[in-house]
Amino acid sequence: MKALSYKALQVKESSTLVITAKAKALRAAGEDLIAFTAGEPDFDTPQHIKDAAIAAVQGGFTKYTGTTGIGELRDAICQKLKQDNGLIYQPSQIVVSNGAKHALSNVFAALINEGDEVIFPAPYWITYPQLANLAGGVSRVVVTDKSAGYKPTAAQIRATVTSKTKAILFNSPNNPSGAVFSRDELAAIADIAVEHDLYIISDEIYEKLIYNDATPHISIASLGPEIQERTIIVNGYSKSYSMTGWRVGYTASNRQIAAVIGNIQSHQTSNINTLAQKAAVAAQVGDQQCIEDMRLAFKRRRDLMYDLISEIPGLDALKPDGAFYVFIDISALQGKAADGRVINDASDFADLLLDKQKVAVVPCADFGYNNHIRLSYASAEKDIQEGMGRIGDFIKSLL
Repeated sequence: MKALSYKALQVKESSTLVITAKAKALRAAGEDLIAFTAGEPDFDTPQHIKDAAIAAVQGGFTKYTGTTGIGELRDAICQKLKQDNGLIYQPSQIVVSNGAKHALSNVFAALINEGDEVIFPAPYWITYPQLANLAGGVSRVVVTDKSAGYKPTAAQIRATVTSKTKAILFNSPNNPSGAVFSRDELAAIADIAVEHDLYIISDEIYEKLIYNDATPHISIASLGPEIQERTIIVNGYSKSYSMTGWRVGYTASNRQIAAVIGNIQSHQTSNINTLAQKAAVAAQVGDQQCIEDMRLAFKRRRDLMYDLISEIPGLDALKPDGAFYVFIDISALQGKAADGRVINDASDFADLLLDKQKVAVVPCADFGYNNHIRLSYASAEKDIQEGMGRIGDFIKSLL
């Protein structure tokens, strides 16, 4: 048989899915498992959002819509961008897609030619380099330092730019570090993009989940018309409204890019699920207290998890300002062993922890750091207490 696509064969299996599958198998076998792997809120979708989808079914709203989303939803997104981010967009500049991951895939397809380079800071979400490679792009990683809050300096980004660089991608608040970029940090990135004629891909999916008043969410596109013109905002409803399974994301960009993305989507998927679009309208224009309730719950959990981590020797972390993850350096534990198995990297640590204490965490080699793990605090407080206790016991047992 002829060979498969070389690009497809280069796509790596997600390390988060590997550890999650192993954890699910243990739980199915009756093990008392605690998982800190979740990349989604553990809250139910708010009732008024579900009611909107039910009403859409009962009202027969089950046919094709325009490829880029119903006008009602794109109007609501434009109002959100104006009210929350100080940005003016027209509905023609909004493309609604099957989740933010699909939106990102559309962006790469629209921007990248073979060999174009995309810069993104590490730690980064594991999907970024895979999507860049599938589009024919080349990933250029800027390795950040804990002392800088896991955020890149302007000098680091500038030193990575080449004649082949097409775009800079960053995620604020960040998955996995929880870092939030300040206005000055964003302005420095914007200056580089303008100077070198680069696009900015700004993943803002966690914008509503910020816990430090001193570091509010700022969209880089709001820093002026020149940077807005070259910025593609990626956002959605999965994290803020606990709608991960509904698959509603969107992009906001200049008209040319939006038209290209719309054309691409018209051949790939056409419109997204009609019922989910109505649900997203209800999420956007309805009572926003559900976001604040969830944010405050995450803030309590963040504080609890971080305090417990701080009490365990060998774990080193910064208190995250956003999202719902703690990014933990376990390099002090490298070289230690349990049952004759040596911890060489985060994957070894995660495997041993799962086997010995039935606690699942995400090793972060695929996030750019093979000596870090990610813990999600999208878990009940009692599970955080119990799970961190098990992790402490595991570390005490290491030789």
